[in-house]
Amino acid sequence: MERWAYLNGEFVPTGEARVSVFDGGFLHGAGLFETMRAQNGRVFRLESHMRRLLRSAQALRLPITSGAMPGGAVFEQLLARNGLRSARVRLTATTGSVYSGDGAGSGPTLCIMADELIEYPRELYEKGATVMISRRPQTSADPLAGHKTTCYLPRLLALQEARAAQCGEAVFFDEANHLAEGAVSNVFVVKQAALLTPPLSTPVLPGIARALVLDLAREEGIAAGDEEPLTIHDVLDAEEVFLTNSLMQVMPVTRVERRDIAEGKPGETAKRLLAAYQAKVREECGG
Repeated sequence: MERWAYLNGEFVPTGEARVSVFDGGFLHGAGLFETMRAQNGRVFRLESHMRRLLRSAQALRLPITSGAMPGGAVFEQLLARNGLRSARVRLTATTGSVYSGDGAGSGPTLCIMADELIEYPRELYEKGATVMISRRPQTSADPLAGHKTTCYLPRLLALQEARAAQCGEAVFFDEANHLAEGAVSNVFVVKQAALLTPPLSTPVLPGIARALVLDLAREEGIAAGDEEPLTIHDVLDAEEVFLTNSLMQVMPVTRVERRDIAEGKPGETAKRLLAAYQAKVREECGG
């Protein structure tokens, strides 16, 4: 079956999709992206992802505006063209061509692609993931901190190091040795039955799953606060640790390098929130 992408207002076969060599994303990494989950032919929390991308574009002074963003119908058509009901969907938006003479147009480059959704292994939810502590600190002085940009190599390198150490994720701390985030996730801990995660004043991405989990925790009657700087001791001594992103949803962590978390088994808070998260996806996307 031929695969399709949506590129600058048109559906095109992926083999024919072309971006200018003068594109600011290609030349300078001047772009943003969102990775989203689609279920039953609909993208979950699409509006939240769009708002985050546009906030980042404004903060980073990228010429990407709401007028360039496609509506939900475009995503549904792309999924249908690719014969996908459940999918991993990526929206990439860059500054477009930096050279007006190449005929590529003056607006931003916008591309949407959809691939079959490959779920994380069930074993990770049943037994929990192992993470490593990255040796590279996050820094609030980085202008890209808190934004999902196409300058993604540092995170990919951290993931490679984690996987070489038989770990599923790399976790960053900031220059003050406070917990920040994972390479591709936000991090939560449970202490004294309360759910805690680094505040957004820390150099962390304002995750769509992160925000939803905080809302779900309150609905479930779980004490939840998001303005608590956390140290390595808070992580290692936690009753539970788990990760969130739009694809993994809620992933329990049972080991930090060689150190077990609590009893080395997924905790009840993570299980409850995963079930609530999945129910919310079914509620909003059907199925």
